Amino acid sequence: MPEVADSVGAFMPGPRAVRAGAADGPLAGLTFAVKDLFDVAGVVTTYGNPDWGRSHGAAAATAPAVLALLQAGATLAGKTKTVELAYGLTGENVWYGTPINPAAPDRFPGGSSCGSAAAVSAGLVDVALGSDTGGSVRIPASYCGTFGIRPTWGAVSLAGACGLGPSFDTCGWFARSAAVLEQVGQVLLPSGEATPLGPLVKVKEAWINAEPTTARALAPALAAIERRFGPTLSVDLAPEGLNALYEHFRCAQAEEAWATLGRWVEQAKPEFGPGVKERFAAAKAMDPAKAAAGRAFRRLFAERMRALLAGGTVLIYPTSPTAAPRLDLSLDAQNAVRERTMGVTAIAGLAGLPEITLPLGRVEGAPVGLSLVAGPGRDRALLALATSVAAATGSAG
Repeated sequence: MPEVADSVGAFMPGPRAVRAGAADGPLAGLTFAVKDLFDVAGVVTTYGNPDWGRSHGAAAATAPAVLALLQAGATLAGKTKTVELAYGLTGENVWYGTPINPAAPDRFPGGSSCGSAAAVSAGLVDVALGSDTGGSVRIPASYCGTFGIRPTWGAVSLAGACGLGPSFDTCGWFARSAAVLEQVGQVLLPSGEATPLGPLVKVKEAWINAEPTTARALAPALAAIERRFGPTLSVDLAPEGLNALYEHFRCAQAEEAWATLGRWVEQAKPEFGPGVKERFAAAKAMDPAKAAAGRAFRRLFAERMRALLAGGTVLIYPTSPTAAPRLDLSLDAQNAVRERTMGVTAIAGLAGLPEITLPLGRVEGAPVGLSLVAGPGRDRALLALATSVAAATGSAG
């Protein structure tokens, strides 16, 4: 296929990893990109950091998730940029360049699946694979105005993909329409429960945590959803507070990040960009007691969520409390947004739940997403519901 012109800096620099898909299949005619932490045979996976690329050879095999899309007929257009070692939510990469947010060029694209979100938002590809540990598909999807899914933990293979926090990492994807998002799910996801989903329940803490402008921007979509699916209920999901969810998630994830990548960091002594270096230093210094408390809380919270969602209940709330931060925002202010955001993304992250974000609002011209979250294994039903919600809100794409 002809090389796609990269108008937003979404793809990795250098020769593209282009691969033709099967002659026919359910995804025939679609193009896709993959975050540069998924292996493609014969290509070096840089994981967003030049030192990682220099210390790792070309991949011997292609990641199964990538192969599945190729075998379904989709054509690979190349690899996309990621935050270094997938450890960040703004989308900044000082080595390869930060992708432009096509929906709001004066704002960050979101990370760590920044290039994949930008490529889909700009129309460079139909679909893009990303990974989501603490929000790295959901947040860039919200920031760039695309549909995005973080599946149930373990639903899609991450073999042949670089890890950050293996018990949190998921393989997700982006699309410009709910229908294409669902099409890809039919290829990648295992069959799930056929039980219809409902009712829809608002998470009070997440709506309160959102900026008033974000809540107002999503209000018309919420009203349209209630007209189609009935009034939404409300629930106090986390009496501990979202800050506690963030803290427990942060500690448990940091412990895993250092266990996964610490040996390489110590041996290779890589150069890191702003924020990433500090996060790995904090991961190395993580108090084992805090990490243990995070793991214990995670087990209790997951049980709470499974009980709440067992009958088909779907949670609904703003994907992110704010639109994408502006590019000139200070590092301290970026970290404040990150903490506030991850208190919300930790809901699905701690419990291993599927979450879909839909581009249903705008704040000062910048997109904001609305999330739907279901019980584990309900991914296909959630995709079908998202397609219905998109139609009801006039945002099918």
